[in-house]
Amino acid sequence: MMFVTSPINGAGAGPGCRIGVIVDTQQDSRRIVPAWSAQEGAESATALFERTFSQTPDGVWASPGRVNIIGEHTDYNGGLCLPIALPHRTYVALRRRDDAAVRLVSSFDGEDLRWDGDLSQVRPGGVRGWVGYTAGIAWALAGAGLEVSGFDAALVSCVPTAAGLSSSAAVECAVGLALDDVNGLGLADSDEGRATLVDLAVRTENDLVGAPTGGLDQAASLRTAQGQALLLDCQDGSTRQVPFDLAAEGLELLVIDTRAKHSHATGGYGQRRATCEAAARTLGIGTLREITDLDAALARLGDDESVRRVRHVVTEIHRVQDFVALVDAGRLTEVGPLMNASHDSLRDDYEVSCPELDVAVDAARGAGAIGARMTGGGFGGCAIALVRAGDRQAVADAVVTAYREARFKTPRLYVVTPSAPGGRIS
Repeated sequence: MMFVTSPINGAGAGPGCRIGVIVDTQQDSRRIVPAWSAQEGAESATALFERTFSQTPDGVWASPGRVNIIGEHTDYNGGLCLPIALPHRTYVALRRRDDAAVRLVSSFDGEDLRWDGDLSQVRPGGVRGWVGYTAGIAWALAGAGLEVSGFDAALVSCVPTAAGLSSSAAVECAVGLALDDVNGLGLADSDEGRATLVDLAVRTENDLVGAPTGGLDQAASLRTAQGQALLLDCQDGSTRQVPFDLAAEGLELLVIDTRAKHSHATGGYGQRRATCEAAARTLGIGTLREITDLDAALARLGDDESVRRVRHVVTEIHRVQDFVALVDAGRLTEVGPLMNASHDSLRDDYEVSCPELDVAVDAARGAGAIGARMTGGGFGGCAIALVRAGDRQAVADAVVTAYREARFKTPRLYVVTPSAPGGRIS
């Protein structure tokens, strides 16, 4: 194997930001999914728009995927989480219309998808799949009393799909930023307005698409900052930027795409959310964040499944607090046990891991990673490993070898740094 880097230039990436892609030279190079530069993304979206609609778009907007460093399944329980934005982004070229028509085209893996309709069709039960994620934010904006016109949009993305890196939220937020801009709504101009966009994107995913997710993904896409992790308090929506300079500590963050696909619109995620909400009702509280005595709370729950789900959520919130405290104290190299405990809890108590995730995490730990854990909603997707720069290759080799021995698909491996939130590109 060898490690290569490519520059990420332009808006949303920041000066000098680079993303590394670990390449298994004996495997098909099509498995490599590097981030595009802002110029590449804008040109690709514009070209798709112009050849589809024979017009020029009003502009191009982009929004990133995310990696959650720690704090999983805490967002819909009023808890804390700590995501970063990725250089990988969804790009949308969009033109405002003077009527209610909506025309969409997207291009993924060389396949163009087309949908023509109007705003009246964009509603729960009216659109499905990629159209719901792409156009649904228009329905949410209108539902909030904001005036939105019809539009033409062309969508391209380098955020890996079904990998747990929030490709769906990147779509929602990129289109939301575009519609906000061309309709003069002004939401993207302030953090308060972006928080409103986050809420509307969550409503899109929950009520139109039917995926019962929390607000972590959308907040990471819209409210992060270059070089920072975002401490998000999902009880009151407040945020704090946490400096996350891995290079200064001689560290790197390795993202392992297991290629085990998942979907939040399926039952496992919703079942766990329902269990947590039922437990909160049993305990007489609004969210599990309000638990102050975990042992006493667990003793009041009547079944083992509820006990294990609640135990994960409460201990995970504490792990986020402890993680941020170590970062604030300049002790980033000591966070490994918290990452390891997070994965073990997600695997054993929350039961959202899978063999591909466990093999990746175990191999990374065995090869010297400081800490490793699954990231995202689970049931597939990605794992992350915090590694010393000098150990990166050994950890990557160990993961690929373990996958080969387990007869899993060859994983995709990236080294990423915290990027900037979504915004207008051109």
